[in-house]
Amino acid sequence: RRPLFLAFPMQDSLSALVERAKSELPNITSRPDFESLKATLVGPKGELTGLMKQMGTVSKEERPAMGKLINETKNALQGLLDATLSGLEAAELAAQLGPAIDPTLPSPDSIAGTRHPLTLVREELNAILKKVGFTVVEGPEVETEYYCFDALNTPATHPARDPQDTFYFPTDAKFSNIDKKVENEKYLLRTHTSSVQIRTMLKGEPPIRIVSPGRVYRRDTVDATHSANFHQMEGLYVDKNVTVKDLKALLDYILKSLLGSDTKVRFRPHYFGYRPSAVSKPLNLPLNLGPPSTRRCRHPIPSPEPGIRSRWCAKSSMRFSRRLVSPWWKARKWKRSITVSMR
Repeated sequence: RRPLFLAFPMQDSLSALVERAKSELPNITSRPDFESLKATLVGPKGELTGLMKQMGTVSKEERPAMGKLINETKNALQGLLDATLSGLEAAELAAQLGPAIDPTLPSPDSIAGTRHPLTLVREELNAILKKVGFTVVEGPEVETEYYCFDALNTPATHPARDPQDTFYFPTDAKFSNIDKKVENEKYLLRTHTSSVQIRTMLKGEPPIRIVSPGRVYRRDTVDATHSANFHQMEGLYVDKNVTVKDLKALLDYILKSLLGSDTKVRFRPHYFGYRPSAVSKPLNLPLNLGPPSTRRCRHPIPSPEPGIRSRWCAKSSMRFSRRLVSPWWKARKWKRSITVSMR
C-alpha cells in the first residue's frame, strides 16, 4: 500500500523542482547566474531546503518513504548542477585558450632567442685560442672506460672510477657510434673532455695544439657551485721545446684577453692530492663599487650578479668551467674583487 503523503502536493513540488532545474540550467552561461540558481534550488534558503523542513509534519510511518524521495530529488539536482558546472569550466578554459590552432604550423613569433652565457664564454675562449694556433676539437659525451680512464693511466682503484662519482650505463647498453676499445668495458658519461685528447693523439702524430670544450658529468650534489652537468675546456699542446713558460704565457694571454688587460695574475705551485704536478693560478680583478662590474666580461649575467669560478689543469690540459655563485658575495669582499681559482 502506498503511503498517503505521496498523494500530497509535496511529491508534485519535488518533481516540479527537478523539472525546473532541467529547464533552466542549460540556459546558464556564467558563474554568477549559476550560483544564483543553485542557491534558489538547494541553498540554505532554497526550495529543496524548504521542502525538507516539512518532514516534521509527516507521520512516523510515512517518514522513510518521504526521506527516500527527498534524497532521490537531492541526488538528481546535484547531478544536474555538476554537469552544468563542468560545462561552464570547459567554456572558461576554451575562452582562455582561444581558437584552435594547428600545432604543425610554424610559429608566428619572429623574435629569435638569445644564446646562453656559457655558450658566449665558450665561443669567446675558442676565438681567443684560435688566434694562437689552437684547433677546436669535440668528442662524444658518451665514452668508454678506456678513453675516459685507462688511456689516462687512471688505475682501477681510483675514486673517480667509483659508481658514486661517475655515471655508468647498464652493462647491456649499446651505442652504434661508440666502439669499445677493450672487451667487457662499460659505457659512461664522460667525466672530463680529456678523452678528446686521447682520440686526437691516436689519430695523428705531433705537433698537436688543440682545445676541447664540452659538457661533462659527475655525481656531484647540486648546490650553488656544483652540478652533475657542467662545462670544461681542455687544451693539449704537444711539440718540441714546449715548457712551463709557454703554459704560463698562454694562461696570461687567455685571462687578459677574456677579462681585461689590467687583470693581475699570479702563478704558483700548489698541492692537489688527486693530481700530481699541479699549479694554482689566482687572479684579482679591480672593480668599481657596487655589484661586480661587467666592464671586463663582455657577457653580463642576469641579476643577481654571480661571481666567477674557473679551474685549469696545468699538467697536460686546461679546464674551464664557469659556474654561477650564490649572491652571498654582498656579505664578503666581492664588491672590490672577484677571485678566480685555477688548477
